[in-house]
Order: sequence, then structure tokens, then C-alpha cells
Amino acid sequence: MELLQNSFVTLGVIPVVPFLIVYFIGIGLRKDKKKTLLLAMDVTTLFLLLSVSALFNLLFNAKFGFYFILLIVLISAGLIGGAQNRIKGKVDGRRLFRAVWRLAFFFLGVLYVLFLFIVLIQYISQAM
Repeated sequence: MELLQNSFVTLGVIPVVPFLIVYFIGIGLRKDKKKTLLLAMDVTTLFLLLSVSALFNLLFNAKFGFYFILLIVLISAGLIGGAQNRIKGKVDGRRLFRAVWRLAFFFLGVLYVLFLFIVLIQYISQAM
């Protein structure tokens, strides 16, 4: 059980690892690079959500990082769903979820790199 817990923590701290694992396993099984890339993005988004919320809490000394990011994701879902309703007259839940989830991957990836860089600079400056 401890091995499983340590594995999940490692994957959560370094979200590039689950991306690479899913991508290379998918390439070996499917041979379809586009679908494998999208699947790897979808799986990694969960780990990015956890990592970015932890870095947010560490950086801003807060306890609501996960809920704040979840709120942003829900607001973006509402905005995209509203736009989809205006354009097409109905909301396709599956497409809405995919769009929000993949946008979350992009923005969380950028935030992960930014927050990690800031936290590392803070750590190095405190060590000196």
C-alpha cells in the first residue's frame, strides 16, 4: 500500500511522468499518435490539477488552491457552454467537457512551470 501511495505522490509532484508513461504505452498499443497524445493530455490534467493546487498553496500560503482552480475551471465551463448555446442552440456536454479539460491542461501546464520556477527561486534564495 505504501508503494502505491509513494508512486501516486511521485506522479503528482512530477506530472510529466504520467504523460510520458501514458503516451509511450499508448504508442505501443494503439499506433495512433493523435489519439494517444490526447489521452495522455487527459490523464495528465488530473495530476496537473493536484500539483498546481499544491504549488499554489505553498506559494501563497493558502489552503484553498484546489477549490480556486476548480472554480476557475467551472467558470470557464459556464462561459464555453454559454457560447456553445448561443452558436448552436444547444450544449453538447461531451464536447464541452473535452474542451474545458484540454484548456485546463494547457493553462495548468503553464501555471505548473511558472509556480515551480518561482518556488525554486524562493527555495534557493532562502538557502543562501
